Amino acid sequence: MKNIAVIGAGTMGNGIAHTFAQFNYKVQLIDISEAALEKGLATITKNLDRMVAKEKISEADKLKTLANITTFTSIKEGVKNTSLVVEAATENAVLKAKIFKELDEVCDAETILATNTSSISITQIAGVTKRPEKVIGMHFMNPVPIMKLVEIIRGYNTSDDVMNFTVDLSKKIHKIPVEVNDYPGFVANRILMPMINESIETLYNGVAGVAEIDTVMMLGMAHPMGPLQLADFIGLDVCLSILNVMYDGFKNPKYAPCPLLVNMVNAGKLGVKSGEGFYDYSENRKAEKVAKMFLK
Repeated sequence: MKNIAVIGAGTMGNGIAHTFAQFNYKVQLIDISEAALEKGLATITKNLDRMVAKEKISEADKLKTLANITTFTSIKEGVKNTSLVVEAATENAVLKAKIFKELDEVCDAETILATNTSSISITQIAGVTKRPEKVIGMHFMNPVPIMKLVEIIRGYNTSDDVMNFTVDLSKKIHKIPVEVNDYPGFVANRILMPMINESIETLYNGVAGVAEIDTVMMLGMAHPMGPLQLADFIGLDVCLSILNVMYDGFKNPKYAPCPLLVNMVNAGKLGVKSGEGFYDYSENRKAEKVAKMFLK
């Protein structure tokens, strides 16, 4: 196994890089922004420090993990000598197509190209390359170092060898791979996003307030966090993007995003990352204060 390249140093990208590096893979972390790379490495360091404090790893393990990560601002330079590239850029089909076209041009012919997309067709992404048999979906869950699941999505032309390789690799980093077929939203988001959207509709229609809806789902359904808090954690813009992919893909009105969600995204109220969504995160990242606009 040669080096692994990870494209995108954001929440998912730095988590994926952290996980591979922790299991002693050499990771080439790529982002066009030097600031994003610095922030990504800072997040990885902070998460490793937390693991050391909990005695899950040693200080030596932490230093070894960080030493396994090298950063690049150029895709062409960052993917050299890699046998696998995992793309973890923004959930945008146009952007991903652009990245995969470039990857197809600059990567070795045998390099496998994986995408962490949570909803966009693997077949569609593979279609912009000359190696569709080597394109596959690896949908990690957030936070990546903790969550065990990886959805492995086979595109229409993905080969058995690439599928088997990806499943085996996921097991080597102590994840549980689940093979699913290539339809909008796959399994996780096809079930999760309509629930989140319906929760927003419930708020929009005045059935109950933010805290009340989340409390019902946590206490009544044993969810670790309420759907509105989870939406804030995921990012309301990401939720909207996934719902739009599913709505466009299935042409079924049940996937149409709630107007309240659309308005919040247009207003820049994106959840934790913007400091406000259904909750106010101006003081901390915990969902303790309902956002002012939803107070009765």
